Amino acid sequence: MGELVKKARDLAYKLHSNQVDISGAPYVNHLKFVAQQLLDYSEIVQAVAWLHDSVEDTDITIEEISDIFGTEVAQAVEAITKRHKEKYKDYITRVKNNNIARVVKLADLEHNMDLGRLKVITDSDLRRLQKYKFARQFLLS
Repeated sequence: MGELVKKARDLAYKLHSNQVDISGAPYVNHLKFVAQQLLDYSEIVQAVAWLHDSVEDTDITIEEISDIFGTEVAQAVEAITKRHKEKYKDYITRVKNNNIARVVKLADLEHNMDLGRLKVITDSDLRRLQKYKFARQFLLS
């Protein structure tokens, strides 16, 4: 693991240390899953995998990401960060237009679509799954 990836992983652990995912598991497990799917990609892609939810779910800013990791990582993290009240179609279009964000989002969706992680599957989970299936199809087209 290169220095850039280690730095991203360490920051992700720090930022998300008290968070849990939809199944109640430590949130960093999700980030680790996404990053592990991308081990054959560049360090920049792997760093973005660790950081892809940081701006959306913590207090860190894109500017801070840029200062620490550089412009390319920051641009991809910005592309993959859903903005408040943004339409999902607009969001996923922006993701598709940044190749690093697109690759990371596909790995993110793979984990998010795994309903086997949930103890009980609700109607809301099924609706979210449909949204993720649409996004995956759109990103692959």
